[in-house]
Amino acid sequence: MHIVGLGAIVEDADLGWYRSEAVPVAVLGGAECRFALEGYADDSAPDDFHAAIRNFLALDRSAIEAAASSIFAYYRDVTDQVMADGDDGGCVAIEGPDRVLDHVRLGSELLVSRDPYGDQRVYVSIEGECDWEPEHGLQIVFREGVTVTKVGPYDGHLTNAAAYDDDRLEGVVYRAL
Repeated sequence: MHIVGLGAIVEDADLGWYRSEAVPVAVLGGAECRFALEGYADDSAPDDFHAAIRNFLALDRSAIEAAASSIFAYYRDVTDQVMADGDDGGCVAIEGPDRVLDHVRLGSELLVSRDPYGDQRVYVSIEGECDWEPEHGLQIVFREGVTVTKVGPYDGHLTNAAAYDDDRLEGVVYRAL
């Protein structure tokens, strides 16, 4: 199979997903990333996957920078929790949202999948490491490859409403710990 912007994709027989070769991704500073498409083969509207990928590949760094305040809120929650537990030895000091991305290393594999529960849209999800939470890391999710709709520890969910089974969280980018 071939997807515009990705080229040939091949099935990973173990997972039943399709994967691309690495392509440069502008929103991640031109880093070479592979896309994994979950549920693509059986999806009734594969063009939704194509659109989300095309949208995501058209983004620039400003899309991630727009999420910096939510990422910083996640950092503050983790740091506050660690401090409340009396363990400040591993805390990293980050002055504000404009510096938080200096402490993030996003991964090189992007997951593209349809929300099976809520809005049924296609999302692009990336996980990475962050200096303040080595165990759970960071997940950033883009609805239809355009808008950051979820930030927080990696849990595999595409929205906070789905993660917490709470429709009141629809549209909430970061849910405080």
